[in-house]
Formats: sequence, C-alpha cells, structure tokens
Amino acid sequence: MHVIKRRTLIEFYKRPGCRDSEGPLKAWFQEAKSADWKSPADIKKQYASASILRNNRVVFNIGGNKYRLVVKINYVTKTVFIRFIGTHKEYDKIDAEVI
Repeated sequence: MHVIKRRTLIEFYKRPGCRDSEGPLKAWFQEAKSADWKSPADIKKQYASASILRNNRVVFNIGGNKYRLVVKINYVTKTVFIRFIGTHKEYDKIDAEVI
C-alpha cells in the first residue's frame, strides 16, 4: 500500500508526551507499506482490533491502545491516507467517519 502523510506520524511521535508512540507507529507504517489490502476483511485478518468505519475509514489501536490512528483507504488504488493520530482524549473530540 502507498501511505500518504507519513509526516503526520513523525510530527506526532516527536510531540512531548507522545514519544513512546514512535516504535509502534514506525512498525505500523512498515506493515501498512508492505500490505496488499483488498478489502476491510484483509485488514481485520492482520489487525483484529482495528475498527472498520463508514467512508472507507479504519481506526487502528497504537501502542497498546494508548493512541488512535484513523486512516482512509482507497482499495482500488492501494492508497492509505493518514487522517488523524492522537490520544484517546483527542480521538473522542473528532468524528472519525468524516475527518
């Protein structure tokens, strides 16, 4: 898959208080980059705890569920757009289906 907006991940794990997310986010990025997801079912096979939402959005639990990563996926073009990364408190303030 082609992952767009890697910079969002880097900026997040460089934030004070979020540095512990660097390893898990780098691991997720490499796994997503190597993946060949054709459908939400493929994601659930690899990430059982991922939440599949409307509008091709997927929420991944990062760092032992300390952080939430929201992406939008175009399965045809094999593109993953990073839409949001944040703490649970920050996640609770957004609408993951439209962000």
